[in-house]
Amino acid sequence: MARLTGPGSPFEVRTEPVRGRPMRVFRHRRRSLRELLDASTAHGAAEYLVCGGRRVTFAAHHAAVASVAHALRTRYGIRRGDRVAILAANSAEWIMMFWASAALGAVTVGMNSLWSAREIAHGVADSTPSVIVADDRRRALLGAVDVPVLSIEHDLGELAAAHPDAGLPDSGWAGDRPVEDDPAVILYTSGTTGRAKGAVHSHRNVLAACDFHLFNDALAAELGRPPGRRRFLLATPLFHIAALHNLVVPRLAAGDTAVLHTGRFEVDRVLRLIERERVTNWGAVPTMVRRVLEHTDLTDYDLSSLTSLSLNSAPSSRALFDRVRRALPGTAAALGTSYGLTETATGATVATAADLAEDPDTVGRPVINVDVEIRDADGNPVPDGVEGEIHVRGAQVMLGYWNRPDATAGAFGADGWLRTGDLGTLVGGRLRISSRRSDLILRGGENVYPVEVEHALAEHPRVSEAVVLGTPHPDLGEEVTAVVVTAPTPAPPDGTTPDGAVPGDVDDDTLSTFVADRLARYKVPTRWLITTTPLPRNATGKVERPTVRTWLP
Repeated sequence: MARLTGPGSPFEVRTEPVRGRPMRVFRHRRRSLRELLDASTAHGAAEYLVCGGRRVTFAAHHAAVASVAHALRTRYGIRRGDRVAILAANSAEWIMMFWASAALGAVTVGMNSLWSAREIAHGVADSTPSVIVADDRRRALLGAVDVPVLSIEHDLGELAAAHPDAGLPDSGWAGDRPVEDDPAVILYTSGTTGRAKGAVHSHRNVLAACDFHLFNDALAAELGRPPGRRRFLLATPLFHIAALHNLVVPRLAAGDTAVLHTGRFEVDRVLRLIERERVTNWGAVPTMVRRVLEHTDLTDYDLSSLTSLSLNSAPSSRALFDRVRRALPGTAAALGTSYGLTETATGATVATAADLAEDPDTVGRPVINVDVEIRDADGNPVPDGVEGEIHVRGAQVMLGYWNRPDATAGAFGADGWLRTGDLGTLVGGRLRISSRRSDLILRGGENVYPVEVEHALAEHPRVSEAVVLGTPHPDLGEEVTAVVVTAPTPAPPDGTTPDGAVPGDVDDDTLSTFVADRLARYKVPTRWLITTTPLPRNATGKVERPTVRTWLP
């Protein structure tokens, strides 16, 4: 570590002011995503993207991005700071549009492709994009907007080929060169106040996430395990940091291949893709891995190329790790996990296979140039082994929430540390998570905030009140469970499970359809208890969720 990070080394670390606060950074870093894109031409004829039958080399990708960027600049007037929204399922075109936007200093808005029409409308109104790129399915939900809408299926191919010799717009565009702390990406998180918030990541944030991966490669080489060229399975949505910041961007820097799985997650298709494309690395959510392990017979597939597997985005039990080691022994030496948030752009901590062998319940140690502290309710650091709120500081931490100064102020302490809202402990430098942000439901790697679903249910004229909980699910980890009160009646005097009759025509299917019209499908409750008994509340009026849980059969 001293050799890699010391003076004169490629990964030399020093302390510099970052938005007015001293932080550790890599001295020899790139200052914009445009610089990283320019450097990618060195990888030439190697494959960057594999998507269906398409194989896109680094050289071809750079040329296509330059053509798209030229069209965005000349046809649509996109300049530094303008928002370019992408509303589409994963594709090579999604990635090309991201890089074209970044090259111009514009801000890519990664919209959730699972959003309902109403959620899409909120995202558009909040981010005010100058151009929207959408696939046909989401275009139908977009409705009428007063900005150009480009089709993934039709327009992007034309733009990518329209200016084959254009090259990227140069610095002659006065004032349009992005600087390090300019916004580069907005990714929406489920809102604890009932609407999604856009986490704003700067060029510095995204590049810090990328450099963390490059540093790990250098560390592996220093330990005698040079990574070589790898092939990464991309099976998570591009509007998440896992796919965009931690796969698409660092693979461009390292010269590796991103193999895109498109469409629904179907185990046979995924395993055949790993087999056919000789995938070496996979960063998966636990639900995906559980489905693979429950597949009838993995010996039907040649998975010998897969040597690295990381389980992220949701907690994983030691039992799951043990099952992975038995079923996929080739990944055991590089089996890991991490802890991070959309707000941190990449993992704040990472657990290696060695960490998990020593402490199966850990999510690892802080990554390079990141500080993690556990603090009490007054914001004071607590001793080793004492539970408190997890706080994070580092150059990768977001700028704040788009158009939400109140939420931004609430997320950061006066000293600039990010309050995660998660509870945990540090023991010997390793982090353990005690509980997640207030009542957050992690359904198959997707965040669901109960209040968002509760607000949607409250719009139904027959719903008096509702509480939404996460309950255990063997495949998804947690499922969204709703307890709905349809008419006020006195609470049982002895505190037993309520047995009020459900009035008339309000049932599971009715409410499911109602919520599905307002929220993404993964947020729709799949387990219901409909009652006439009021929810139990404490002296301050808050619902007593532990008591509600006892009502569930």
